Amino acid sequence: HVQLAESGGGLVQAGGSLRLSCTASGSTFSSDFMGWFRQAPGKEREFVAAIRNENRYYGESAKGRFTISRDNVKNTVYLQMNSLKPEDAAIYYCAAGRGGVWSRNDYDLWGQGTQVTVSS
Repeated sequence: HVQLAESGGGLVQAGGSLRLSCTASGSTFSSDFMGWFRQAPGKEREFVAAIRNENRYYGESAKGRFTISRDNVKNTVYLQMNSLKPEDAAIYYCAAGRGGVWSRNDYDLWGQGTQVTVSS
């Protein structure tokens, strides 16, 4: 009934840019936190960015390079990724939650993920 769907992943050269999109179907964002996480093979799922109303939050790996934004009319959240590095390669997941910002346990709705590959 309510689901999140990511898009925009792909292959990009180091130093390039990508914009990821996450669209919520059958719901509105309201006051929920909308977050981006990423997970590379053999590594833990890592917090990247989150947004609630006008407030934005970033993980250390994202600061200065990534920007999160949202369009409530379109029920879509975006992640603009610039100056990409090989270590940014991962599956990127969109998530929705209410209780907190930083932990994967704060989110209870997840998309299927979109693959980002960065070549050097």
